[in-house]
Amino acid sequence: MADLIVFKVQDNLYAMDIEHIQRITQAKSLTPIPNAHPFIDGMMSHEERILKVVNFRKMVGVESYDAQLSTLFASLKGQHKEWVDALNYAVSNKTHFQKTTNPHECELGKWLDSFTSYDDHVTQILKGLNENHKLLHNCGGEIVAMQEDNPEAAQKMADVEVHGYFQKTMGAVDTFMSEFDVVADSLQKLLIYNNGVDTFAIKVDEIVDIAHIEAENIKESENTNKVSQFLELQGVIELEENLINVIKEVSLPQEME
Repeated sequence: MADLIVFKVQDNLYAMDIEHIQRITQAKSLTPIPNAHPFIDGMMSHEERILKVVNFRKMVGVESYDAQLSTLFASLKGQHKEWVDALNYAVSNKTHFQKTTNPHECELGKWLDSFTSYDDHVTQILKGLNENHKLLHNCGGEIVAMQEDNPEAAQKMADVEVHGYFQKTMGAVDTFMSEFDVVADSLQKLLIYNNGVDTFAIKVDEIVDIAHIEAENIKESENTNKVSQFLELQGVIELEENLINVIKEVSLPQEME
């Protein structure tokens, strides 16, 4: 029987033996290392030791966490522009507005509801974004409710109040996007890892579970041993209909020449 830490990176699940993990901690700001390998984000102090931090996303060749957030929020901004345009069209043409006015049901609202930050600065930025986002959708709901009985007031409200809340919401989104490096750190986790030779930290997206599995349930796959020269896979397991890549060993990349 083996105990595995299961973690997520982008849309993929990985697991490694808990015996190699000394601690799980929150990601934090790092000190850059001159001439460091591209997979190393920097170094940090941990329990009176200086540890290098390896970025698992870079190791497996996927886009950075802040780049993924940037793509997501650019899309969310576009969705809200479409929302405002659709509301204005419905009011001007006296047609039914088909999009949601519930701030918790749009994609941005769902993301905000699922987001938890341990950074006070990020939490403060999110507070302003949440407030303006809710005001925008609630204003849309009021317009839809009065549209039939008082179309002139609905039109004025759409022209003035919705426009103002939209500008404030987008401004708050832009502020949030400018802090994506801090946001990424507030979301990601660090695995303090020892491979028998080196101790270092591995930055991952999130911790999913601790799995208890029999060694014979780890199956070979075509990707075994082919992920990276610094990452050796043991095989894959299937857990609750999810395929999980089981890591045999992670090696610490050395400094560039």
